[in-house]
Amino acid sequence: MKILGLDICSDTLVGDEMLKGISGGQKKRLTTGELLVGPARVLFMDEISNGLDSSTTYQIVKYMRHSTRALDGTTVISLLQPAPETYELFDDVILLCEGQILYQGPRVAALDFFAFMGFRCPERKNVADFLQEVLSKKDQEQYWSLPFHPYRYIPPGKFAEAFRSYQIGKNLHEELSIPFDSRYNHPLALSTSRYGVKKSELLKTSFDWQMLLMKRNSFIYIFKFIQLFIVALITMSVFMRTALHHNTIDDGGLYLGALYFSMVIILFNGFTEVSMLVAKLPVLYKHRDLHFYPSWAYTLPSWLLSIPTSLYESGFWVAISYYVIGYDPDITRFLRQFFLYFCLHQMSIALFRVIGSLGRNMIVANTFGSFAMLVVMVLGGYIISRDRIPSWWIWGYWVSPLMYAQNAASVNEFLGNSWHKRAGNYTNFSLGEALLRARSYFPESYWYWIGVGALLGYTVLLNLLFTFFLANLNSLGKQQAVFSKEELEERDRRRKGESVVTELRYYLQNSGSFNGKYFKQRGMVLPFQPLSMSFSNINYFVDIPVELKQQGITEDRLQLLVNVTGAFRPGVLTALVGVSGAGKTTLMDVLAGRKTGGLIEGSIHISGYPKRQETFARISGYCEQNDIHSPCLTVLESLLFSAWLRLPSDVGLETQR
Repeated sequence: MKILGLDICSDTLVGDEMLKGISGGQKKRLTTGELLVGPARVLFMDEISNGLDSSTTYQIVKYMRHSTRALDGTTVISLLQPAPETYELFDDVILLCEGQILYQGPRVAALDFFAFMGFRCPERKNVADFLQEVLSKKDQEQYWSLPFHPYRYIPPGKFAEAFRSYQIGKNLHEELSIPFDSRYNHPLALSTSRYGVKKSELLKTSFDWQMLLMKRNSFIYIFKFIQLFIVALITMSVFMRTALHHNTIDDGGLYLGALYFSMVIILFNGFTEVSMLVAKLPVLYKHRDLHFYPSWAYTLPSWLLSIPTSLYESGFWVAISYYVIGYDPDITRFLRQFFLYFCLHQMSIALFRVIGSLGRNMIVANTFGSFAMLVVMVLGGYIISRDRIPSWWIWGYWVSPLMYAQNAASVNEFLGNSWHKRAGNYTNFSLGEALLRARSYFPESYWYWIGVGALLGYTVLLNLLFTFFLANLNSLGKQQAVFSKEELEERDRRRKGESVVTELRYYLQNSGSFNGKYFKQRGMVLPFQPLSMSFSNINYFVDIPVELKQQGITEDRLQLLVNVTGAFRPGVLTALVGVSGAGKTTLMDVLAGRKTGGLIEGSIHISGYPKRQETFARISGYCEQNDIHSPCLTVLESLLFSAWLRLPSDVGLETQR
């Protein structure tokens, strides 16, 4: 925390738009720190300098250089315009432009390559700025250093082709072409488990995390309690027992309305789960993609922690309204109504969590949730009785959870002693049973337990769906590259006739430097060989936006990465440099396995083995451009939570701190 400058705000809440917390630069440092506290051996850090001053960026990169060399880690940092002193910290540089690698090799040799191409960097010019400007069509000419040869614009594709024939490019190709020999590898080189700690530890940590968030959000639960109390007072004033009787079917209709209104209030009291879940989804998706924990490790504690909430909300409602309204005074029926409302509240929480996880956006979730509630209420058997529902809609009646709750509550009330008097001289039915039959409810007493069982079944089913959606769905919105028609046509013209001569077949575990020598063991002794990453002929395509097709573009796909081939080596800090839109984030997303859309071609190997995303995500880290954190946690708690989920259980709390 001292290295990242977070020690001064360790006990400050992260905050968000509505809650004052740490600054934007501190959030960026916290994003970096969450990955550094874990056992990640491969780190992808995308634009970590956004929102940071040059001094802090320098300190972070300096620390990354030290840890990379000491632990033989594999680290790739994407930067836009690093300061000269920051640029000097890197060992290797990858220069990317228009989805093509124009240079990959030692930092100190980058200027020699461009001098070979006829461009020289002025003495007092920042090298990082030069590497970006020399690729720009409007800035390239000022660096031309061959006065006896007329200047002609050299596109990025020509640089990429020249690099493959340059000595460093040839050495890289030769090293990557050496067949992989498994004798030099150790069985522990690759991770075979998806998560860092045992499932029981994951569950316990997630439970503690959610308990802490509930305490920090206690205002919401207090407000819901006050709201429930006010609505209960209004309900009791409307359905006061002094104005209600148990003499006719019309009297029973008033009690039936009171039951329906109570269940609607209990049902809608879980609607806040939609907004609370949608606000948490970015953090949950981040933890899921980094393999902090499986989805069930979040949904199971959230289900268990919702039980006390359901108990006190449903218990409070029944306790203050049951006898005031004048329901049957039997204590058994009082307890049955309480248990039924508890099951209904549990079902409503699970239902709205499913709606939130399926909608993934506040507008979509609220719209979909309102429609779902409308269907549930209309087909619940009270607004429209069962005998009046059309045959083609009767299936909605049977799948509506409110129908089972309404039928169970009605049976529990109207089969009691208060309604046991005869309905008339010409019938043997009691008043309560006659009312149930008149409103097309099922009059058998066992329907109470059918209703309870159905609500519990819905609760389990909806929580399983919640877990499934959380595990398999991603954020709404498709990230799509934006290109003008002119730029797209120019890029296509440049690529015509270009061929890729580099082909990666195998990768040597103990890859050496570009002069062909092998690395010597340095740093601490580890029980495995550090991880190397190699990638061959990576191509990435996305669909052409409809707007460009309407302007005359006939192609269906746009290629963002063009036959990208290279490797990241242990103990070497690599800088990925390029102008905005060069494809830096796209390349890192593809290598890290974060791209879920588009078409990816090529092969990626980790220490000679094909990459498996489910295990690679656990031993790798990805520092995003966007800072995603839980606003109600402090800086220290955020780092500790990351450490608990990623470090082995034998690492004590004091050691983690």
